[in-house]
Amino acid sequence: MIRFLPAAVLTLAFAAGPVQAADSVLGRWQTLDDKTGKVVSTVEIYEQGGKVFARITGLTEPNDAQGNPKACTRCTGEDKDRPVLGLVIVKDLSRSGDRYKGGTIMDPADGKVYKAELWIEDGKLKVRGYQGFLYKTKTWLRAS
Repeated sequence: MIRFLPAAVLTLAFAAGPVQAADSVLGRWQTLDDKTGKVVSTVEIYEQGGKVFARITGLTEPNDAQGNPKACTRCTGEDKDRPVLGLVIVKDLSRSGDRYKGGTIMDPADGKVYKAELWIEDGKLKVRGYQGFLYKTKTWLRAS
């Protein structure tokens, strides 16, 4: 019986792994258009140095009207005129209970940067941007 205990513990550990991963903000997510509900982009959320970041890894429409790769023309600083594909839009979030806070999110459409908060609700990612006491929450879907 004792010989089988380590195998049973390992089996339970591996079985519990995917359940925990499903509740993680890490991974690939699809952003949706507010009006149409159609997928706009795919974003990869990853951890680096104990903080959470997100990078745009796919765009439904990667090119502008002239056929050039979309660029963040309204961004400022080092992101100015950089390609939207590959752009890091979420920076420096830290875990606080069941949420991630303390960092920022940038909207590549207008270049504005907001305080950010992320959490999982009903298997979907809630992404909230704050400007002062006002906020907007968007829902992202896990990409397959």
